[in-house]
Amino acid sequence: MHKLLPLILAPLMLWLAVPAHAARAPKATEPAPCLPVPAPHQVAWQDMDMYAFIHFSINTYTGQEWGFGNEPTSLFNPTDLDCRQWARVCRQSGMRGIILTAKHHCGFCLWPSAYTEFSVKNAPWRGGKGDVVRELADACRREGLKFAVYLSPWDRNHPQYGRPEYITYFRNQLRELLTQYGDIFEVWFDGANGGDGWYGGANEMRRIDDRTYYDWEETYRMIRQLQPQCAIWGDNANRADLRWIGNESGHAGLTNWSPMPRGGRAGRDLLNAGTEDGDLWCPGECDTSIRPGWFYHQAEDGRVKSVGQLMDTYYKSVGRNSTLLLNFPVMPNGRISPIDSLRGLQFSRMVETVFRHDLARGAKVTASNVRANDKRYAPKHVTDGRPGTYWATDDDVTNATLTLTFPRPTRFNRFLAEEYIALGQRVRAFTLEALVDGRWLPLKDELAEQGTGLTTIGHRRIVCFPTVEATALRFSVTSARACPLISRVGLFLAPDIE
Repeated sequence: MHKLLPLILAPLMLWLAVPAHAARAPKATEPAPCLPVPAPHQVAWQDMDMYAFIHFSINTYTGQEWGFGNEPTSLFNPTDLDCRQWARVCRQSGMRGIILTAKHHCGFCLWPSAYTEFSVKNAPWRGGKGDVVRELADACRREGLKFAVYLSPWDRNHPQYGRPEYITYFRNQLRELLTQYGDIFEVWFDGANGGDGWYGGANEMRRIDDRTYYDWEETYRMIRQLQPQCAIWGDNANRADLRWIGNESGHAGLTNWSPMPRGGRAGRDLLNAGTEDGDLWCPGECDTSIRPGWFYHQAEDGRVKSVGQLMDTYYKSVGRNSTLLLNFPVMPNGRISPIDSLRGLQFSRMVETVFRHDLARGAKVTASNVRANDKRYAPKHVTDGRPGTYWATDDDVTNATLTLTFPRPTRFNRFLAEEYIALGQRVRAFTLEALVDGRWLPLKDELAEQGTGLTTIGHRRIVCFPTVEATALRFSVTSARACPLISRVGLFLAPDIE
């Protein structure tokens, strides 16, 4: 029996050795969701940050942006079409996926649809046996990119557009795209609907009520059945997953909430900024082109956006709780222009250069409040590089501060913050201060037209300001809908761009 005593007494002695305050330390409960919250596929979509648009169709050969619908299919005959080149250009430009305009407003289909003759199957390209959608879907997967489709609801070629029969046609084509080309990460529906068109030879004006004509609820139901992980871009009134940001310049609002009101039509200001009291999670997507137009026009070869312009767009889209959808038009020969390719590569390298070295990683991080003093919510999590961890405060604390102290004076001009959006978007406003020569100096967003511009954070917020050399940075949440959950804080030194 005496040989067993040590085995019996050891656990008791260990328990007695634990300090009383540690034994009674409360364990923090997980923060409650701050509704609305995103679905997992919406979080995965926003984690993509940037992806490409590809515009290529009959318009490429007519010089138009919107085809009328009466163009001969014989026009479509690229001599050197190479979807693998498109995918490589997009990947090297920092894009993580491609959305192809499978059918624009003219109605011409880049795949051999069984439901129309106005498609590649009646074009001379590949002897009528080609399928651009198939070639690009395959190229994307070979290059490690996700694939998605744009299908214009408006069709200026189809004789039944504006009538009930067209909706069956539209859904049949959508079903083809969602069942024949593998996983689709997004479906994009243009907002241009109704007007003049060829319409099978009628050559007339046809107006529709786009709130009711398409019966979007049934169409969305079909998409969710066929591609459950696909994000739907569209009218937030119809419970889409994503919303247009309200402009084609690629700029989200300085204040940008992911929630939107359910039902009703949203004006451009609401689309640009969202609303904190919305009951539907519907984040914004910023779409813009690397050129003035969406389709290729040789006259625009000298008007490709500079690296500085593209970085400005990046800060105002990805850096404002949005994603960036950047368009690369395809030339008549079937390839992306070398001018656009080079500019995309330069842009990607600049993004990589700016964000390669996170200066916050070397800082000591302290907080004014930690949720129940639980290590699971400690401030160190904002620099640990793990997306599933975050700093959190007690439920009744919506005004709190993180201080980053550097081992030596450090120069920086970019601040990055991310909320743990799986439990909702919370922060309404924050401040930034740098400790320079013993004084706390306020920092403001130099891209803000007025005020400091330091309001919402969401998935990611990037603040640009003149370079400072500081020994510490103070990030203070001054207003929030619920206790703030900050998953990442970063500091960077961006080079000057000519």
